[in-house]
Amino acid sequence: MIGGVKTNSSKQAGLGLFRATGIYVGAILGSGILVLPAIAAKEAGPASLVAWALLLVFCTPVAFSFAEMSRQQPDAGGIAHFVTRAYGRRASVVAGYLFYFAIPFGAPATAVIGGNYIAHALGGGRGTALVAAALLLAAAFASNAVGIRMSSGIQLVLMVLLVGLLALAVALAAPFARAENFEPFAPHGYWAVGGVASLLFFCFAGWEAVTHIAGEFRHPERDLKRATWLTLIVVGVIYLGVVSASVAVLGPALPGSEVPIAQLLEKGLGGLAAPLTAVAAAVLTFGPVNTFVAGASRLGASLASDGVLPRPLARGAGPGEVPTASLGLLGVMTLLSLCCYRDQFLGRCRVV
Repeated sequence: MIGGVKTNSSKQAGLGLFRATGIYVGAILGSGILVLPAIAAKEAGPASLVAWALLLVFCTPVAFSFAEMSRQQPDAGGIAHFVTRAYGRRASVVAGYLFYFAIPFGAPATAVIGGNYIAHALGGGRGTALVAAALLLAAAFASNAVGIRMSSGIQLVLMVLLVGLLALAVALAAPFARAENFEPFAPHGYWAVGGVASLLFFCFAGWEAVTHIAGEFRHPERDLKRATWLTLIVVGVIYLGVVSASVAVLGPALPGSEVPIAQLLEKGLGGLAAPLTAVAAAVLTFGPVNTFVAGASRLGASLASDGVLPRPLARGAGPGEVPTASLGLLGVMTLLSLCCYRDQFLGRCRVV
């Protein structure tokens, strides 16, 4: 059975509610918020707000489905373990491979988005963006290398900082809001909202990553649902608040903006906006990368313990342990993937 490493919900030193919520928020609240408000506004105008709200509603049953499955089966195999129970071993092997080997490609792409934002804030170019991306990835892997408790504590502090920064951006930009910026509300018709919703979908994904860490919770039977509720509230308020402020303040300039959050901060802070934007971008990027690396490294150890991956990767597969071999393999593959970024962030693969 995939996910052969069984976890338990004993009262050993594990993750409490707030650390669990920090991991959840980090998984969902990613770097997409840095660029997607502008892209969505370009496609659907102010009506893109409807797409953000609808996706928040639609992702709620998905979030609680993962929480309930994890509550009943807090196993490091996560998705692969659930697929085993539903469809058998063969299907679960495919699911496990897809999640594990997607991380070395997805993590650098996420890091480069954040790196691009940081480079813009600091006045640097693509070289600066790639260096920033590499540092963010290194920080996420180093965080996981010291253990889930330390990693989750760091992430909780950073998520609190992030919420404060985004709240500050919205509050300081509020005096520049104009009602006329919401007109016309749907310049491309309401059908465009559906297209935007498909674009924004991945801003609300990430619930599956936490399934691999459920066994690290101190009280998974109680805290998984509580953490899910708290995450939905935090993510919903941030997304809708930031996007509404972007539309109201930036207006016609929003669709053409490459860095809407930076422009939002500049309205209220002027020259101080650049370093705060860089901090916000770094935290928004670190959060999802940190959570997905944590989940994938535990999945790899679980797959290895069941013989699906090479046995040496199973080292550190127990609750509270660091899956060092699996984490190391992910790190090497991620580094190789990052080396494909030079002339274009998502263009032709060329070694740096």
